[in-house]
Amino acid sequence: MQTVKIYTTGSCPYCIQAKQLLKERGVAQLDEIRVDMIPGERQKMMSITGRRTVPQIFIGATHVGGCDDLMALDERGGLLLLLAGAASSTK
Repeated sequence: MQTVKIYTTGSCPYCIQAKQLLKERGVAQLDEIRVDMIPGERQKMMSITGRRTVPQIFIGATHVGGCDDLMALDERGGLLLLLAGAASSTK
């Protein structure tokens, strides 16, 4: 299974929803980066993604996007493929 990195804040309901969906799809461990607790991480996230909102989710080297992007990917059947390491269109 691919590694999953997720930029979050502690009070974000979309972050909680995204983490729950990933857990339901078998992701046992997340590399969670709290941009509200670690100075400079939001800037780093913004420079990588071009977005300032959380969550920002990466599966392996693929930037999935936010919670809505993750849910749409799952609805298309692409989330499990991406988690398994198969090539998948994420947008």
